[in-house]
Amino acid sequence: MRQRLRLLAYYAAFWIGFQLVIRGLFLLYNRQLAEALTTGEIARVFWSGLRMDLSIVGYFMMLTSLLFVVTVFVQERWLYIVLHTISITLIILCSIITIVDIELYRHWGFRLDTTPFFYIAGAESEAAGSVEISVVINLFLILTALVAIALFVYSTWLMPNLKLLEPTQKKKALVFIVIAALMFIPIRGSFSVAPMNSGFVYFHKTNAFANHAAINVIWNFIYSLSKSSKTKYDERFFDKAKSEEYFKEYYSESDSALRLFTTQKPNVILFILESFTADAIEPLGGIKGLTPNLNRIAKEGILFTNFYSSGDRTDKGVVSVLSGYPAQPLNSISKFPSKTEKLPYLTRAMNDLGYRSSFYYGGDINFANFRSYLTNCQFRDLVTYDEFDNDENGEPSKWGYHDHIVLNRALHEIDSSRSPFFKVILTLSSHEPFDVPMEPVFKGDNEDSLFLNSIHYTDRSIGTFMDSARKSNWWDNTVILFVADHGHRQPGNKELKDKKRFRIPFIISGGAIKGDTLIHTVAGQTDIANTLLAQIDKPSKEFRFSKNIMAPDVKQFAFYFFNNGYGYVDPDQYIVFDHTARRFLETSGASQESLERTKAYQQIMFSDFNAK
Repeated sequence: MRQRLRLLAYYAAFWIGFQLVIRGLFLLYNRQLAEALTTGEIARVFWSGLRMDLSIVGYFMMLTSLLFVVTVFVQERWLYIVLHTISITLIILCSIITIVDIELYRHWGFRLDTTPFFYIAGAESEAAGSVEISVVINLFLILTALVAIALFVYSTWLMPNLKLLEPTQKKKALVFIVIAALMFIPIRGSFSVAPMNSGFVYFHKTNAFANHAAINVIWNFIYSLSKSSKTKYDERFFDKAKSEEYFKEYYSESDSALRLFTTQKPNVILFILESFTADAIEPLGGIKGLTPNLNRIAKEGILFTNFYSSGDRTDKGVVSVLSGYPAQPLNSISKFPSKTEKLPYLTRAMNDLGYRSSFYYGGDINFANFRSYLTNCQFRDLVTYDEFDNDENGEPSKWGYHDHIVLNRALHEIDSSRSPFFKVILTLSSHEPFDVPMEPVFKGDNEDSLFLNSIHYTDRSIGTFMDSARKSNWWDNTVILFVADHGHRQPGNKELKDKKRFRIPFIISGGAIKGDTLIHTVAGQTDIANTLLAQIDKPSKEFRFSKNIMAPDVKQFAFYFFNNGYGYVDPDQYIVFDHTARRFLETSGASQESLERTKAYQQIMFSDFNAK
């Protein structure tokens, strides 16, 4: 029994050592980039990456543990041949992935995933044939050396011990079953709601290479294989030339805008509210008295009455607001750091204009790859779950610290911030399971009642924040934006494709707005970036999917995206398309040309996503 446990420990040590070696090889091969890192940063690369190393080793050890269970019952030579064959195959495959990755990174700038496979049949495949023979020889020699060293260590350290395994009691097999089950801990990487993803290892705020070096390329490649069917969209959905022609007509190139602010460079606070559907806001036709504070804020401020979320998840909504980038019908771009690195960022634009940016969120920054996305945003300050103290703030909910705690922290830090500042606050208490620290206002334990109570609680927290803000010395030079990350099926259990499910509040308040008004222009989350920039400076062409809502010649429209489908809304038309069925589900008020224009927009988004 001890013999088998010792051998299993040797296997674990071997594979952990292998992961450390290939990370060192990556740094050495890309030494021109690595030289920009300090000794401490290189140490952080290894330390941060160890978490993902343990995840991939967990998969290997789970398989090995299960094979050890069989060795308890069977003492046949073929079994050891199978174990050797699996180990040697893994060594060779991992080595090949490593060698391909270290060279491709120099050209592509991201760790190996399935993206290269998308170009094998295309013109870009010619690039493989143009690689210098000296590079090929060099890589082959490195591969040979890596495999040879790994096999030498395996054959001298592990193989002899495997041959010496002696029979043991059958009941000992249970131990290896338990060990295999325990491997789910390192595989998942955490006990929180967020499973292992590449965002776990991001630690550097400005150096992308440092974050990339911490990624375990074996894990990254296997993960991308599991998601490969959802990472490339149809390039033949609609005629590309016609798509470009139609797409240009959606967006005005005008820099002029109706002025909403009393000052040119106000402080900006942006609230992104979890699941705040328009049906919760009374001035938008929602439930009476559910959100008394936002009702008051809407009455005193600027209320957009026909505003839509781009997607149906927080990770999609955050990207749509902060990058002006549409949600996708399948998956989310936030899960692909190599793509999000190429997005435009409102935060960076604000930083360039002299703003100091901060992000506040009471939840786990690793959820849905938030860490990598927010790192790419280049927020100067990130205040998330780990920055809060249980002793001071009490026990958090499943998703993190409650909204009133996060808003109190943000308010305290805003009071001492220099102007101009850009603060983004993402709430979470109105997320399932709707556990809020408040006596229920809406009686009942059904989902509808729990959801309404959570909305009411967050509204109460916002009211407290705004009451303090109005008394502050920064209020007169500040605009405060409120927008939802996405809508919600409640109240009323709306269908996923229903436009009512995607209609959300967008309100601009604060001491630096010109006055209360209603804006009925049809728009969406992606339009916030250029609308805000047009008020402070000028719209940016980087945000190609973002229109300036206040431009005099603005085209009214909003797109939203659900699982494998999209919706389109303008003052006269309502269109829904289902990609699975490959047909339109709604065509209210639409001509054939209008239907084609929506397909053109989808094709542009598909191609843009694929190209990133």
